[in-house]
Amino acid sequence: MFQRKIRRTDMIRCVLCDDAPCTKACGKIDPARLLRSIWFDNEYCAAAGFPEENPCANCSAPCMDACVRPREVNIRNLMTRLHDEVRPGLDIAQPEDENRLRTELCGIPLENPFMLSSSVVSSTYDMVARAFEAGWAGACFKTICSFEIHEASPRFSALKGDNGTIIGFKNIEQLSDHSVAENMEVFRRLKKAYPHKFILASIMGSNETEWEELARLCEENGADAVELNFSCPNMADGGLGSDIGQVPELVERFTAAARRGTSIPILAKLTPNVATMSPAAEAARRGGADGIAAINTIKSIIGVNRYTYLSQPAVHGRSAVGGYSGSAVKPIALRFIAELGKNPELEGMHLSAMGGIESWTDALEFIMLGAGTVQVTTAVMKYGYRIIDDLKSGLNYFLAENGLQHVSQAVGVGLDSLSDSTDVLERDTVIYPRFFRDTCLGCGRCVISCADGGHQAIHLNENRHPVMDPVKCVGCHLCVLVCPTHSIRSSGKRIIKTERMTAK
Repeated sequence: MFQRKIRRTDMIRCVLCDDAPCTKACGKIDPARLLRSIWFDNEYCAAAGFPEENPCANCSAPCMDACVRPREVNIRNLMTRLHDEVRPGLDIAQPEDENRLRTELCGIPLENPFMLSSSVVSSTYDMVARAFEAGWAGACFKTICSFEIHEASPRFSALKGDNGTIIGFKNIEQLSDHSVAENMEVFRRLKKAYPHKFILASIMGSNETEWEELARLCEENGADAVELNFSCPNMADGGLGSDIGQVPELVERFTAAARRGTSIPILAKLTPNVATMSPAAEAARRGGADGIAAINTIKSIIGVNRYTYLSQPAVHGRSAVGGYSGSAVKPIALRFIAELGKNPELEGMHLSAMGGIESWTDALEFIMLGAGTVQVTTAVMKYGYRIIDDLKSGLNYFLAENGLQHVSQAVGVGLDSLSDSTDVLERDTVIYPRFFRDTCLGCGRCVISCADGGHQAIHLNENRHPVMDPVKCVGCHLCVLVCPTHSIRSSGKRIIKTERMTAK
């Protein structure tokens, strides 16, 4: 893969419309679809499908006038850059089929590794059916239980970035508020209408009898596998949800109970609200689980209102700790998946990963750390089922470009280079940053960060170009991270520390 040519920041005013006016106004291409591909790290596929002759070259850009933010998104420029900058650098054409994405979950075929995770996005027949029609390979249905569920209102809040997009998402949502019988009817209808799609039934019981009975009913009514919810942070009262996932003995006991009720594969969905996940995962295996699903949401509080003293979401003057998800939790989720992927006691178990997945690149990172399938909720809540288009095409293009015939060939390839300790890292060399003055604005952000958070190794010259002192620079790459125009990158060249005095 080459360096990205177009970034989210280039189209930050685009709101990714439903039934987008820009596409209606165009008539030549589908700019809304192409803009979504750029947003979801999939500019290569967008460019691969672009016409050989640029239809935007001599266009008056009616798409920009029709935009819900007229002329605020330079659609013509973005489309032209896809054609002129990205398309010429493509190594391969768009793959003709998606056979590379075919995989399996505990021996059961899946058309691709992408599934909905257990949540509101997979809570009714109509919703799951629309997701299946869109191209999702499977769905983990919202957790089925025999408890009385009465949801609070409001029940969502979010942490937003500078541009208004959601970075972290908090919910105090509980389990399915439909009866067990109603949910079993949904399973029967789904399996009849979509026999080749994967139905993963999430369940939660309050005792061994309930775990066993729910598992049995799910198999009898068409579920392909069962996921045991040992991790919901909003069902912790009375020894449920994440309270179980923190006690390996309970994980083993209730997994064994579910195993007595069914012969289909069982995944144990574990809580991240622990120091390490392996003890619970190993307990699940002893209890008869075939795989692990992780991570569920992280216990969290999003801010406190300085006037009302309430955290959000606030319900009739009260607030509560809830579950945190979204892009902000991805690093934590990757850490847990890597832990499970490297654990020899779990060898052969299927890992179904979730936690901050929005784009195909996010999904690939989990796959490279050992996940055989990935599950998504928060991104669907933000952008809709339609994100499956870029999840599939982006991953498929990557596999084809890198000569991989099956997605399974990417599973776990990143584990060998990963260590739990920084003590193993080489510390005798420095990789200097490289400055690209053609795109540098001369803003001095690198100077400020290096001076106040680094090693005072950068200054601006008389032309406001950054200049690095190789003696002071330690190669921390803080400047690379803070540059707003991506004009500072790694040089990739290692310099022995004792030779820094003569480095250029």
